[in-house]
Amino acid sequence: MAQLPARRSGRDVTTVDPFREFEDIYDRMGQMVNAAFMRGPYWHVVDVPWTPLADISETDDAYVIEAELPGVTKDNVNVEVNDREVVISGEIPQQDEGGEKGRRRRRARRTGKFELRSILPGDFNPDAVSANLADGVLTVRVPKAEAAKPRRVEITG
Repeated sequence: MAQLPARRSGRDVTTVDPFREFEDIYDRMGQMVNAAFMRGPYWHVVDVPWTPLADISETDDAYVIEAELPGVTKDNVNVEVNDREVVISGEIPQQDEGGEKGRRRRRARRTGKFELRSILPGDFNPDAVSANLADGVLTVRVPKAEAAKPRRVEITG
């Protein structure tokens, strides 16, 4: 009898959330579409924002988003919350060619407008959202609403 190959992702198959899987697929498809437009024949005409790399995690009390934004200052970043969606957007200005650094031989870091959108799976308190930018990483902490926090239920009997 044939056996299915084992998953090599390191995740336990029994704890996979299909909604999060679809959200990941949606995010990856958006990144691929952005890359296609940015590399197409009209890349200089289409001003499509790119998506920074980010980790989104959940604790008992909050959702935490950590986005990589090297070289960005807090004046170049906006964090907005609307309903259950968190939007991180901004722009990394392109540095001038030449100058003190000489001619540029390679460009690996992205510049221009960026945008990261994430719909969180539960309700949260929009008035208590905080953001911190340190060492090129933007950390957004989104506290869960009291109704969304897990509770221990006492068993009687």
